[in-house]
Amino acid sequence: MTSTATQPQQSHDNITLSLGGMTCASCANRIERKLNKLDGVEATVNYALEQATVSYDGEATAVDDLIATVEKAGYTASAPRGPRQSIDDGLDVTGERGVTLKTRLVGSAVLTIPIVALSMVMPLQFAGWEWWALALATPVVFWGAFPFHRAALVNLRHGAATMDTLVSLGVTAAYLWSVAALIGIAGEGAHVYFEAAAGVTTLVLLGRYAEARAKKRAGAALRALLDLGARDVAVIRSGVELRIPIGELQVGDTFLARPGEKIATDGEIVDGSSSVDSSLLTGESMPAPVTAGDDVVGSTINLSGQLTVRATRVGADTQLAHIAKLVSDAQAGKAAIAGLADRVSGIFVPIVVLISLLTLAGWLVFGGTPSAAVSAAVSVLVIACPCALGLATPTALLVGTGRGAQLGIVVGGPQALESAGNIDTVVLDKTGTVTTGAMAVVDVVATNASTASDEVLRYAAAVESGSDHPIARSIIAAAHGLVVPVATAFTTYDGLGVTAVVDGQLVAAGRPAFLMQQGFTAGADANETRTTIAVGWDGEVRGFVALADPIKPSSAPAIAQLISQGMRPVLLSGDSAAAVDSIAAEVGIAARDVYSEVMPADKVDKVRELQNAGHRVAMVGDGLNDAAALATADLGIAMGSGADAAIKASDITLVRADLTQVGDAIALSRRTLATIKGNLFWAFAYNVAAIPLAASGLLNPMYAGAAMAFSSLFVVGNSLRLRRYTPPSFRPRERRGRSVATASGSVRGE
Repeated sequence: MTSTATQPQQSHDNITLSLGGMTCASCANRIERKLNKLDGVEATVNYALEQATVSYDGEATAVDDLIATVEKAGYTASAPRGPRQSIDDGLDVTGERGVTLKTRLVGSAVLTIPIVALSMVMPLQFAGWEWWALALATPVVFWGAFPFHRAALVNLRHGAATMDTLVSLGVTAAYLWSVAALIGIAGEGAHVYFEAAAGVTTLVLLGRYAEARAKKRAGAALRALLDLGARDVAVIRSGVELRIPIGELQVGDTFLARPGEKIATDGEIVDGSSSVDSSLLTGESMPAPVTAGDDVVGSTINLSGQLTVRATRVGADTQLAHIAKLVSDAQAGKAAIAGLADRVSGIFVPIVVLISLLTLAGWLVFGGTPSAAVSAAVSVLVIACPCALGLATPTALLVGTGRGAQLGIVVGGPQALESAGNIDTVVLDKTGTVTTGAMAVVDVVATNASTASDEVLRYAAAVESGSDHPIARSIIAAAHGLVVPVATAFTTYDGLGVTAVVDGQLVAAGRPAFLMQQGFTAGADANETRTTIAVGWDGEVRGFVALADPIKPSSAPAIAQLISQGMRPVLLSGDSAAAVDSIAAEVGIAARDVYSEVMPADKVDKVRELQNAGHRVAMVGDGLNDAAALATADLGIAMGSGADAAIKASDITLVRADLTQVGDAIALSRRTLATIKGNLFWAFAYNVAAIPLAASGLLNPMYAGAAMAFSSLFVVGNSLRLRRYTPPSFRPRERRGRSVATASGSVRGE
């Protein structure tokens, strides 16, 4: 035995800081770099959410240090006052910041309109109109554009340049040149560009205000998710009904849910029956009937009868809070594809300033007038703002994950989106995924003449009482009413069976082959078309317990949908070949893609085998024994009804235990990824095409400002289209029917 020296584990705390003062992706990059220079700190800054997600060593760095670092960089930071508050802070445009922005926009627009009219409409010009233009433009340049000048100066003190630097330089250059031309020191015949200085300021303010409004709409899905929670609850204490705030509800409390009311928190129904609408939480359109003994999820709506519910989870432990946390974390993450945009936008501004100077010099050297040189240089500064680059990824991620939350699809992070875009093979666990997982004992057969079937069931229940497997729960439930002996010395053999000591003798339950391995003599053959558990004691197989696990009604259409999306479904199960083949044939999976009698550890090998063959593999499962395979696959998808370990090991969690959501989740991920790529293409193409135009003098500075604002709005608007995305299983039934028929036909034809 070798001893291994263990390193002390370094614990890290996590915090999400609300940021202020960022105006573009360059600001986000700068804050991120500053935070990551601190010892033991790993930070990711999300420009769209205006948040910094920070992992730090609490013994080496305090939260105040993090905030101070951000403030030294020229921005504001504050610790969150709660998940809802941090989201509101990031999306608010109606508070002080929003009012200020709107006021500056309106004031600048009122002053800019007459300047543009005087400058562009010759009949309106009168003697000395340039001095009126100067008077009107001055407050726009100094008051309206003050946020850009302030940010540019702050950045300059730290040796950095951002989008604000470009706007501030462009506006200031146009204004100063115009003043110089007006007072006659710029040379005879020099033009004034007051309309450009004021117009650029107003258009950039307009774009920024529209961007802030769009960001607010983009976060609406997560905001709506948080709004689902009940505000108060009717709780029963000491036999008396009390109305208390939801925050005072405790685990174990019994509360009422009347028809039409939200169910206050996650719990178990102890009395009453009704139907529950969970559409706002899961996307499921059909209400589900519930009765005593069923679990209910907080924030779903009780539609008919009164329910008495015992609270099992409250506050941050509820499913709603868990989903909101996952969605928020995913939106705060950063996709690898965003790294390229961040790096480009981080170095883009200095390059643009250099191009602008070269443009100015080039025009002067090659005989251009000073006016034309300044106009071209200012146009380059204005049109090259990398705002669209900074918005391309986070806005699409924000809207896509929010739309997923509305549909009951919780995307674990941007990496999951990227993985989903390349998936070509979907591996499905059978029990609980393709089938309901609600097994029921349908037959008990004694194979020994001296043994009664009830005795087989009693001993099976005794030895299975040490297991939490669905099969064990079904056998124990079937033995209800029988006297089940006490078992000790439980031993579980993953995927094979269990043994225990019952009434002083070794009892085994599991696969028939497993009992042979344990030294039991064989009995009669079992019915292999069902899930069959052999039970033996006293060295002999004494009987079989047969179980049925119904296929989910949605499984066959869901698999047809996956095929129609270009994916290959593969079925994995530890069950017998005959039972698994029967189910695969029924749901439409090709026989060559069925793997039966696969041990839990072998599921990982099967996933790796497919990966080694060049496939990009998604694993779908719900059980504890699926966790390793979920983590190994390129994309792990856990059914929400599954074990916590499976959910934690997954990249995407499906709130509904409905296989059709697998195709929906992949389709939504692909659409979101396509939107990100489209945004990045537009942002890059816009700059690549526009800068030469501006440098060649073909773009007036004011039009450059309008084009820059339009570019940002286009990117945000393109991302907002995801809010209306309808996944395949939600589309009209007749269209689905055609695609299902086509997909089924292709399977039968193989």
